[in-house]
Amino acid sequence: MASTKVTINNNGSIKIEGDFEICDPTGAAFGLGGRAAIGLCRCGQSQNKPFCDGAHRAAGFSDAVVARELPPPAPKV
Repeated sequence: MASTKVTINNNGSIKIEGDFEICDPTGAAFGLGGRAAIGLCRCGQSQNKPFCDGAHRAAGFSDAVVARELPPPAPKV
């Protein structure tokens, strides 16, 4: 199985590295130009959403990230 790493950067983007595909809501894949790493916007200010263009710096986006455990999913009824 191919390895994919997702890193949530402090005060910035979501970095995805490895073997991955990014699709729109219809399932159409974005052309990634052969990239093996990309940044996704987390601040909402990018002019190239869903990709990061560095706009978080000018916007003053601030959100420190610390890994934590999620609670178990709610049972399906």
